[in-house]
Amino acid sequence: MIRKTPGVFPVSDGTEKRLLQNGENTVRRQPFFKSISPYKEENRLEKLKQALYLNLIKDDRWQYLTGGLKNTLIITLFATLIGIALGLLIAIVRATHDKTGKMKFLNGVCQVYLTVIRGTPVVIQLMIFYYCIFVSRVFAGVFVGVIAFGLNSAAYVAEIFRSGIMSIDEGQMEAGRSLGFNYVQTMRYIIMPQAFKNVLPALCNEFVVLHERDFGGRLRGGAGSDEGRRYHPFQNV
Repeated sequence: MIRKTPGVFPVSDGTEKRLLQNGENTVRRQPFFKSISPYKEENRLEKLKQALYLNLIKDDRWQYLTGGLKNTLIITLFATLIGIALGLLIAIVRATHDKTGKMKFLNGVCQVYLTVIRGTPVVIQLMIFYYCIFVSRVFAGVFVGVIAFGLNSAAYVAEIFRSGIMSIDEGQMEAGRSLGFNYVQTMRYIIMPQAFKNVLPALCNEFVVLHERDFGGRLRGGAGSDEGRRYHPFQNV
């Protein structure tokens, strides 16, 4: 306790109190206890309420989030289907070349495609498709997203399928040929079912990764997007 005497002035300085007397400083330290002010808690709650109102309630902005979720699921679903179909064809071409040495030209085209798609960022590919290839406003953004993400996914799915095909023992191919199957029938009835079973977990993982890529692309909005309206882009998360 500080006693007030003539010529002595108590001064509060955060964690310590000083007594000024005759031009000299006498410091008496007091224990400092960290505590959260109730006013700060009220300010945080008030800011949270304002953010929720701004991002969800005002002008029915929750519809932007639900609409974006719907478009994201649509793009992810159809892009996955395109990626599986195109990736399977590329994988068959490359696996056939590895096993038989045929299809050299198609294998070269597939290698160039895989190198370019897997070597460039997906956002750059999306911008090229939207601003350069599909310049006309006839094509909706969802359609462009399906094509761009589908072609991007096909490059990764192709390598997944090829690894599954190459993992099957050569004896399976020889067994099919000994039963009278040609190459196409052996691949269809013997090799591909086993390869699909092996790569199924990796395909599910590719679906999740594709959803993340699509979501990351949608966060980078423009002036007419939800981000441009609210100036709170990461509130979508």
